[in-house]
Amino acid sequence: MEEILVTAVGYLRLTVEAIGAAVVGFGVLATTYRYLLTLAGLREYTNNQIRLYLGRYLALGLEFQLGADILGTAIAPTIDDVILLGAIAAIRTVLNYFLSQELERERREAASRPERDAIAGARE
Repeated sequence: MEEILVTAVGYLRLTVEAIGAAVVGFGVLATTYRYLLTLAGLREYTNNQIRLYLGRYLALGLEFQLGADILGTAIAPTIDDVILLGAIAAIRTVLNYFLSQELERERREAASRPERDAIAGARE
């Protein structure tokens, strides 16, 4: 029974890891598409909008990757596995935190731009 559980968790980990990679890959492709539309003059996306778009996918992909790492050490972990998971979790959590902070800052700046533009237009 334990072998079946270990095998099932192993496949689940690989699946979650693949989903995380697919999310990041899709995000990169979709962001590249938006960037190319901007370069071709077909759409008007600012660099911040493009960065925010990619950032959302990167944050979600990191969450899936962390979940896969946790699943990888879920069954009979050694002390080395736990230490490695702690280091990976810490690094990914820090990356995700700073990415989230930057995304939030960019959202606030983007939300305040129309107000600044309206105030500047009213002064002219």
